[in-house]
Amino acid sequence: MIRVLLADDQALVRAGFRALLDAQDDIDVVGEAADGALAVQLAVDLIPDVVLMDIRMPLLDGLEATRRIVADPRCAATRVVILTTFDLDEYVFEALRSGASGFLVKDTEPVDLLRGVHAVAAGDALLSPRVTRRLIAQFATRAAAPPPPRELDALTEREREVLALVGAGLSNDEIATKLVVSPATAKTHVSRAMIKLGARDRAQLVVYAYEAGLVRPGWLG
Repeated sequence: MIRVLLADDQALVRAGFRALLDAQDDIDVVGEAADGALAVQLAVDLIPDVVLMDIRMPLLDGLEATRRIVADPRCAATRVVILTTFDLDEYVFEALRSGASGFLVKDTEPVDLLRGVHAVAAGDALLSPRVTRRLIAQFATRAAAPPPPRELDALTEREREVLALVGAGLSNDEIATKLVVSPATAKTHVSRAMIKLGARDRAQLVVYAYEAGLVRPGWLG
């Protein structure tokens, strides 16, 4: 059973999500929060598998609430998905740096919402390739990328290559196709990179790849 916490200041939004999620046999909405401070408190008290967090919350915004949730050892297994009004939200990248496992647009199709909750609960990042490419482009407009962190030295050449592909938004199956290996082998490389870099989940690998300068606009053609 996937336990979900809804954090949004709009009661109608929470009600819509609850109705959809509670109708699923394997999803249980364990709580609702109308502000960021309450979201943090409920996350610690209820230890949900997934928190659907509005990025703009009263009292404590969604970014800070996400930081506090992922930093709490009691919530080590909790994954936060940021809810945005538009997928061009300027805070999406910062949300990922804060520890979010991905994001959903509030008007996403019900089937995509359900698929996203399942994906994040399973440890996957909820990032579409289109949005990932845009994030790379935005990051590239900032200051020049710093030298690769020392932690990269622990990765093999193949693991660095896989990390770059994860950063570009490719799934395990797509990585397998590009590198001409089996999906299981691709998954193993991703898992080893996560362990060596101490990444909480796949989304943190994406951010790590950006900040290490392993990906850049147009590099996949």
